[in-house]
Amino acid sequence: MTMDISTSVKPLFALRRGLRLVLRMKDDQHRFLSLLGQLPARLTAEQAGWVLNCQPHDIPALISARLLKPLGNPSQNSTKYFATADVLEITKDRAWLVKVTNTICQHWQKQNARKKDASFNGAVNGHTSLAAAS
Repeated sequence: MTMDISTSVKPLFALRRGLRLVLRMKDDQHRFLSLLGQLPARLTAEQAGWVLNCQPHDIPALISARLLKPLGNPSQNSTKYFATADVLEITKDRAWLVKVTNTICQHWQKQNARKKDASFNGAVNGHTSLAAAS
């Protein structure tokens, strides 16, 4: 039995210059990125994650590492927006992509190590139990 590859892969979006990126994505992501053949001027963290092929919870690590710059000066707990043109431009830089990949990997290694250390020391959800403290 042969499988038709064209039916198993959805186009992400096509830029007007003929560049075609082909990735499998969730339907809502596919529909979003296919809007009228162009993207909106600014992206939310989730949408930027779709373009960068990372998770929305990875975006704060990229901002902290100064690899991704939100528009304006948003407060720490506000919604962050990113210039679509900037995000698309930096994705062409292989060295930047390597930095992004390493930053995300290191971030989650630290988070997992922190959880492991907390559970090893008897902490539950970041709190030390009274039995472990005495």
